[in-house]
Amino acid sequence: MKCRHCAAPLKLTFVDLGSAPPSNAYLTEAALKASERWFPLRVLVCESCWLVQTDDYADARELFDATYAYFSGVSVSWLEHCRHYAEAMIDRFGLDGDSHVVEVAANDGSLLQYFQARGVRSTGIEPTASTAASARAKGIPVVEEFFGTTLAEQLSGAGQQADLMAANNVLAHVPDINDFVKGFAILLKPDGIVTFEFPHLLRLVTQRQFDTIYHEHFSYLSLTAIRTVMAVAGLQIFDVEELPTHGGSLRVYGQRADTAARAIAANVERVLNEEKAAGVATAAFYTQFQRAAETVKNDFLDFLLKARREGARVAAYGAAAKGNTLLNYAGIKGDLLPFVVDRSPSKQGKYLPGSRIPVVVEDELKLVKPEYVVILPWNIREEVMQQLAYIRAWGGSFVVAVPRLEIIRA
Repeated sequence: MKCRHCAAPLKLTFVDLGSAPPSNAYLTEAALKASERWFPLRVLVCESCWLVQTDDYADARELFDATYAYFSGVSVSWLEHCRHYAEAMIDRFGLDGDSHVVEVAANDGSLLQYFQARGVRSTGIEPTASTAASARAKGIPVVEEFFGTTLAEQLSGAGQQADLMAANNVLAHVPDINDFVKGFAILLKPDGIVTFEFPHLLRLVTQRQFDTIYHEHFSYLSLTAIRTVMAVAGLQIFDVEELPTHGGSLRVYGQRADTAARAIAANVERVLNEEKAAGVATAAFYTQFQRAAETVKNDFLDFLLKARREGARVAAYGAAAKGNTLLNYAGIKGDLLPFVVDRSPSKQGKYLPGSRIPVVVEDELKLVKPEYVVILPWNIREEVMQQLAYIRAWGGSFVVAVPRLEIIRA
């Protein structure tokens, strides 16, 4: 395999998680009678441009199909993040009724609804029919296609150039990262801005967040790597912010390189230096991650086996893609984890891919009263613990597995 950015041969393995079905391919009752498609889940490192990337087996159009089950608006904390983003961009860049905001991977419109509320014209680009329909229900125009240079040229030619383009938690999801990023340079106005938000590779490694690796994530990004990708596409980074979302993310601000007018903030060099000091551009930075993933897996398995021996009831909260990576890597089935609760109607009544653990409504927790509730989406643990604080009434405890096993009394 060659690097999807610079085409250099890939030889360095970051982590090998065996094989798994796509993490968002939730199963219906009828689908339980059929076999699932499993794909190898191995991640490699380009030692030329330092882009970390999956070994390609799964196709993006299969992963992001009409029944895609992730709706971002289910998380209260994510909605708050979206609201803050909209307000910050409007204030910082003076967006108003004459401006045009385009969000790539608009999902259910959770972000653009806040621009709409402030009178800023907004357009979403979202290829999955299920989430696009939800965004349209909020009154947001949606182009239901995959984004790249072809679509960017069509929209630009139709007078749809953008003052601001937002791409939150999508950059990792695209197989052709060069074509995708170049599309932003095409669709931006000469003085337009793009922001990319993505989980920071540095945090993924230091916090042992191997469960954020799944087939829908084709790339795992450092500022070192994405600066190179953006430069080749005709974009210049002029600022970067570190965010707490998804276990530690970066928000990168870019402008067209041919019309760059904004000065480059000191934050850019600071984060690049932090990555350099950690060794992001060295093979040694990546070679210990396999052992870290195995430690997290083994500690979680030990906990579940001990709970079973002691007769303690265990349930999980959050049918998140990251949880599916953990469960399938560890080989956990319904005997050790009988059910998972989720607030999303699109997942309730279905089964997790691979483990086939049923997804149920929250009332099941109050009925069963488990001694332990495993929070699979650990990145929103505080939100979940507040929501489920009532498990204190029966002496319940919360459990998280990443970055290390932790039992938290409710």
